[in-house]
Amino acid sequence: MTTLSHLWLPYRQMKTAPPPLIVERTDGVRLYLADGRELIDGIASWWTACHGYNHPHVRAGIAAQLERLPHVMLGGLAHAPAMTLAERLAELLPGDLDHVFFTESGSVSVEVAMKMALQYRVNRGERGRTRFLSFRGAYHGDTFAAMSVCDPEEGMHRLFGPMLHEQLVVSLPNDQQTAREFDRAVAAHARELTAVIVEPLVQAAGGMKFHTAATLERIAAAARRHDLLLILDEIAVGFGRTGTLFACEQADIVPDIMTLSKALTGGTMPLAATVANARVYEAYLSDDAGKALMHGPTYAGHALACAAANASLDLFASEPRLEQVAAIEAQLTRELEACRGLSTVRDVRVKGAIGVVQLQREPKLEPLRARFVQHGVWIRPFGDVVYLMPPFVIGTDDLAVLTTAVRDVVAEAAAAGEL
Repeated sequence: MTTLSHLWLPYRQMKTAPPPLIVERTDGVRLYLADGRELIDGIASWWTACHGYNHPHVRAGIAAQLERLPHVMLGGLAHAPAMTLAERLAELLPGDLDHVFFTESGSVSVEVAMKMALQYRVNRGERGRTRFLSFRGAYHGDTFAAMSVCDPEEGMHRLFGPMLHEQLVVSLPNDQQTAREFDRAVAAHARELTAVIVEPLVQAAGGMKFHTAATLERIAAAARRHDLLLILDEIAVGFGRTGTLFACEQADIVPDIMTLSKALTGGTMPLAATVANARVYEAYLSDDAGKALMHGPTYAGHALACAAANASLDLFASEPRLEQVAAIEAQLTRELEACRGLSTVRDVRVKGAIGVVQLQREPKLEPLRARFVQHGVWIRPFGDVVYLMPPFVIGTDDLAVLTTAVRDVVAEAAAAGEL
């Protein structure tokens, strides 16, 4: 009999945490557990399963590719799925984001973006510009460079703070005061900065914190004034999650580098992309081989994952995903509003297919998560937020089950003294 004895799980204290739920199969928006229960998935497996689970078109794309070519290295070789996907992303992305470098995970795509920005300066003979500007509340991944641009105080990587390269971390310029502070910080440190990195519109894993398109425009304008590269981390928000295909469209800005992952393959295969504009790419073109981007994941441009991503893009083109996101946004806005009247709730906010109920304080998380399972839903609160980021294909009845569970569980937990 298969056991958990040898499996080390992420973000989990293996000594004290309750055992995980064992999933036997998935379909649509449902997780089917080994004990016979089924759960409506309210968070799309960490925001990846935008088309729901087991979509037949994505499955067929992977199966057909498996018959021909599951994987070859991109060192000296290439294949049609990767070339096609790169072309399609270049067509979909705004501006001249035309040069696509594939990796296996979002965190690594951020590492590559940072590496690109640093070597961009070296290749151009610009010395001393080795730091990044990032923002409080940010989360960009768990690998070492990515950790350095996460929130150093409130984030999950405080333990590693003394071991990380020190970046310039400031508040988002959300109002006049923070805008002035931001402008002063950029001006004071511009000569040592190479780039600014930000999650556009939503800081997801940092607490589901929203900011406006105007805030994003301020950041982009400051980057232009001081010749900083602008890196947009659209790993969580890309592919429709905020209501447009890419979040940056709502501010009408184009970054120098964008990172993508999560929903890229519709939640089926690990794949990420770091996409650069001509300005960045051309700094690497040289007769000097040493000016090439020296990065090469073994599974870069994995053929099966690229086939899944191409199938996922087919669905964005052929099925009404953005209309579905708009409908989800309207329903979340209506149905989560009742939570605002609860004394344990600080805020309720909705952006695209993201609904957030922020609590007055951080709750006891494991009992709260267990309550959601008892209500037949998979919702995984963290910090002081209970949030929904469901698959875009969810029906109104299933979404109502999720929003009702949020209202009921928050009220039940408050009555039980768990909030």
